[in-house]
Amino acid sequence: MSAYVIGHLQEAAPHPEIAEYIARVTSTFEPYGGRFLVHAAQHEVKEGSWPGHVVVIGFPSVAQARAWWDSDAYQELAPLRSRHIEGDIILVPGVGEDYDATQTAKAMLEALQPGTGHDRTP
Repeated sequence: MSAYVIGHLQEAAPHPEIAEYIARVTSTFEPYGGRFLVHAAQHEVKEGSWPGHVVVIGFPSVAQARAWWDSDAYQELAPLRSRHIEGDIILVPGVGEDYDATQTAKAMLEALQPGTGHDRTP
């Protein structure tokens, strides 16, 4: 199952270390099957607020995404970014091709039924 590393990065002043990070980061994730899905793109906020930038790197699996993040090559490079750009980065598994959101909704509704211990009635 695919996995995604998603970064929500705050605005930062240009810095040579950030340029070096950007120039080198692809070579750290390509050996793990990673590729940029979103990078250096303007985003359009439809609800709420989302200052900064979005980065999405796709991987063939959670194991490969973790292996990249934990790799010596990436851990050596990461401070070039983290010293200059604050943000949040998450790793999230994708859903399978057969994923059906209606089944998730059905399970949620069943859990809310009286007598299941999950209902909201007193």
